[in-house]
Amino acid sequence: MTQFSRRGFVASAGAILSTPALAQIEAVNSNATTEAEHDVAGSIRHNTSSFRALDWRPYFDSLKNGAILVDIASRALHYWSEDQSIYKLYPTSVPLSEDLTRRGRTTIVQKVEGPSWRPTPAMLQRNPEWPKFIEPGPNNPLGTHALYLSWTYYRIHGTHDTRKIGRRSSNGCIGLYNEQIAQLFEMTKVGTQVLLI
Repeated sequence: MTQFSRRGFVASAGAILSTPALAQIEAVNSNATTEAEHDVAGSIRHNTSSFRALDWRPYFDSLKNGAILVDIASRALHYWSEDQSIYKLYPTSVPLSEDLTRRGRTTIVQKVEGPSWRPTPAMLQRNPEWPKFIEPGPNNPLGTHALYLSWTYYRIHGTHDTRKIGRRSSNGCIGLYNEQIAQLFEMTKVGTQVLLI
């Protein structure tokens, strides 16, 4: 007759319950990774910085046309409307490394719903197997909406791969959940000021 101890039961249950989590970790570390995770080979760290509301005054002289502050360290995007009636705080993905990161002041110069995507020459050099063009849709790395910045190749955009949010996982752009980029898209306009710190 087999006897079950309480300790043995708890240990067995823990092993069974952890199996799906281990399978997810295995899937993330396998070759079936996103474009950015492929580049870091398992060295992605989750956000460990504070994620808190900020006042716009230390960063902007005014809120003319509205303002976006992207804090690379805390992986957060802050938005203030011109009349100060709206403040939003969104989690983001940020560039993989410092050499892909750009900081400073820019503006939104174009807004595109259903953007297409072309990798930059530098991306193709690093990843020659990537496609040269992806049309709008579920496979597009820019998600459902994109805010084009005055800096060539830089965007604030959505992503269909929600694992990227809160991580260093982009090739230079700032990524948001599709639902949140859709909100930001509606609130901003061409000319909205943007500061990346």
